[in-house]
Amino acid sequence: MIKVAIIEDNEFMRDGWKTILDFDPDIVVTNTYQSCEDAFSAKDFGNNDLILLDIELPGMHGTEGVKVIREQYPHLLVLMVTIHDENEKIFKALRNGAVGYLLKKVSPKELTEAVKNAVDGGSPMSPNIARKVITSFQNKEDDAVTLSEKETEVLSALSDGLSYKAVAEKVFLSVDGVRYHIRNIYQKLEARNRAEAVAKGIRYNLISNPGNS
Repeated sequence: MIKVAIIEDNEFMRDGWKTILDFDPDIVVTNTYQSCEDAFSAKDFGNNDLILLDIELPGMHGTEGVKVIREQYPHLLVLMVTIHDENEKIFKALRNGAVGYLLKKVSPKELTEAVKNAVDGGSPMSPNIARKVITSFQNKEDDAVTLSEKETEVLSALSDGLSYKAVAEKVFLSVDGVRYHIRNIYQKLEARNRAEAVAKGIRYNLISNPGNS
C-alpha cells in the first residue's frame, strides 16, 4: 500500500486528489495539509511514501518545502502538482529534490499512475514539462562525458520509464547492480534525479531521445 500525504491550500483540489487516489486499492491518503508548516508539525508526516506538493502555498513556498522534506525526511518522495510551468519554478523544484512535476490539469488516471510510477523509481512529468527540461539541457554547451557500455544500457532503459526492477531484467543485472550504475551515472552527469540524468544523456548524445524512436 502506497501512503500519500497532500500539501495543497485549495480545499477543492485537496479533496479532489484525495478522492481520486483513495479510489485506487494500492494507494491510501493518510492526511492532507493546507501548508508545509502544518505538515511538518504533524507527528506522523514522516510515515508516508510520497508527498503531493503544490508550489504557491501560504507560508513556506512549495519549492522550499521540497528542500526541507528531502533534508528532514530523505526517504520521502516529493511529486509537485501545480499550475506553474515557468522554467524557474520547475528547475528549482527539481534541483531541490522533487522526483516529478505535474500540472494540475492532469487527469485522474495520470495522477494515479504518476504516484505509482514515482514510487517504482520513475520521474513522472507532464509532457510539456519534460520538453522544457530536455530543451534546457540541449541549449547548453556540451561537456565531454563518457559512460561505460553498461551505464549507457542502464540510462537508456531509464529513459524508457522502466522501474529499477524492469531495468535490472533488461540489462541482466541485480537491482543493487542497477542502483550502483545509476549512482555512477548521476555522478558523471552531475544529475540529481532520473529526469535530469536522462535529459543530459540525450543532450550529450549518449542515448537516443525516446520520443524520436
